[in-house]
Amino acid sequence: MNPILAMLKEHNISDAQISELFQALTQNPLAAMATLGQLNLPQEKLQSLMEQLMQNPALIKEAVEELGLDFSKVEEAKQRLQNN
Repeated sequence: MNPILAMLKEHNISDAQISELFQALTQNPLAAMATLGQLNLPQEKLQSLMEQLMQNPALIKEAVEELGLDFSKVEEAKQRLQNN
């Protein structure tokens, strides 16, 4: 299992909430950050998660694919952010 998904499940984040988070990520990464903040993860876990993502951004793609979402939507959202 993807380490991002494993950490979220470890903290009793439901599959629905995980899907919502990654759906937000594919549509609007800034909104995904707000959604992530609402999950009430311990600060140290959130920091660890962010460090993992910064060191290995491919984890996002793996998690999105594992959830059956369209990674091309993540790339489109990233482009929109870079253009703004």
